[in-house]
Amino acid sequence: MKICFIGAGALGSTIGGVLTEAGNDVWLIDPYQAHVDAMNAGGLRMLDGDTERTVRVQARTSADGIGPADLVIILVKSFHTRQAVESASALIGPDTMVMSIQNGLGHEEIIADVVGRDRVLAAKTYVGGVFLGPGHVRIGTRGKETIIGELDGRINGRVRAVADAFIRSDLPAEISPNIMGVMWDKLLINVAGGALTAITRLTYGGLYSLPAMEACALAAISEAMAVARASGVVLSITDPREAWVKAGAGLPPEFKTSMLQSLGNGSVTEVDFIHGSVVRRGAQCGVPTPVNSTLVACVKGIEYAMTDYPGKT
Repeated sequence: MKICFIGAGALGSTIGGVLTEAGNDVWLIDPYQAHVDAMNAGGLRMLDGDTERTVRVQARTSADGIGPADLVIILVKSFHTRQAVESASALIGPDTMVMSIQNGLGHEEIIADVVGRDRVLAAKTYVGGVFLGPGHVRIGTRGKETIIGELDGRINGRVRAVADAFIRSDLPAEISPNIMGVMWDKLLINVAGGALTAITRLTYGGLYSLPAMEACALAAISEAMAVARASGVVLSITDPREAWVKAGAGLPPEFKTSMLQSLGNGSVTEVDFIHGSVVRRGAQCGVPTPVNSTLVACVKGIEYAMTDYPGKT
């Protein structure tokens, strides 16, 4: 299968590298020139536990000259989604599928607006990756499942082909007839710690040590669950504490959420697609979301404080 990743950071490089090892025709497309150059010059170095291996990959900074793909995977920061899909136009052929594996909700609507809803697949993954430097990532794929589905819940040949490509590459995968429920389940886990860690600058060691943090997280998760139910979404998580426990399971005390990492790098966060999506959907279905609204406002304030706003001293 010819698979093109738009966004080859930690996670894109991890999944793309493993798919390449299995013999798929994979292209990693990313604007970070040093990373692309390092991968083309010496391969992608993947640290897996205590073992490191190198895989020869095809990396580019643009989609030019690659030709149509069977599958385009979007793995950029949420706020770059539209730009990323538009930049992939040269990859889109008559039968090309486009699939998001991003945190939060709302990406599929953006992708569908650009390429048409009939091309869009949705997915959530528990694969992990850490960017160690240009051409170098730490991967976490063993036992980490990727769940894939059609937006309307159908199980057909094209979604089976994508799942099979992952499975043949030793990337556990399954097809879900309830991909929206899967996406909301993962959203609950992101809601558990995302904004709280960004606001407090706490790693998971601190987050899970303070009862006040747990109480706030449970309130945010409860709101999100109420919004999902009002939207007709079937969740597998039935208790807010289940999402809180899952969010921290197996992670070291020094773990930093992606929101906390973004702020540490001086970048804006994906809060609009995580807590913000809860707020927007809540407004649409008449469910109050005061906790998530407050968390969004606080993160937005921190982001704004990083800018050169009028009156800043």
